[in-house]
Amino acid sequence: MVALGAAVLLGPLPAGAAAAEMASTLCVACHGEGGNSVVPTFPKLAGMQADYLAKQLTDFIAGRRTNDVMMPAIPSVTPGDAPALAAYYASQKPVPGKVDDPTLAAAGKKLYDTGNEAKGVAACSGCHLPKGEGDERNPRLAGQHQAYAIQQMMDFKTGVRKNDKGRVMRVIAQRMSEAEIKAVAEYLAAP
Repeated sequence: MVALGAAVLLGPLPAGAAAAEMASTLCVACHGEGGNSVVPTFPKLAGMQADYLAKQLTDFIAGRRTNDVMMPAIPSVTPGDAPALAAYYASQKPVPGKVDDPTLAAAGKKLYDTGNEAKGVAACSGCHLPKGEGDERNPRLAGQHQAYAIQQMMDFKTGVRKNDKGRVMRVIAQRMSEAEIKAVAEYLAAP
């Protein structure tokens, strides 16, 4: 109520403040405080690249990317909100994830670092960098929930997810077994 009163008296909130307000009201239930989701099926957004996040949000708004859980929130977000909201999450400190199965994580690290030449699976580190930190073209994967990472790789594998660099990820995921996908996801929880 106070923020609403201030907005009426002082005008619209600056983009950063509006994004923080949106994150703390609309997005927090799924993505957690500061983008550090505690729900294993919802992605952690903290520390992800702003350009990547803005593109994903814009793709959701335009219908190029869909998700049943995201769809009810999308009408509240405009394309103009995407850059500031993405910048807000990119500036947040990510909370590290937790490995549940060290043996599985070790197998995942090997696949992440070297790929599987026999199956034509490139090393994940080639695009997402050695510790999953990502860069301006590829998203941060480090610290992501295992369940979320598995779902996204399975969506690429089955062709459900088609936006952005989907072609490359679809080819890689199609060549991976479900066991390999689970191993890489386990490693990425805490690289």
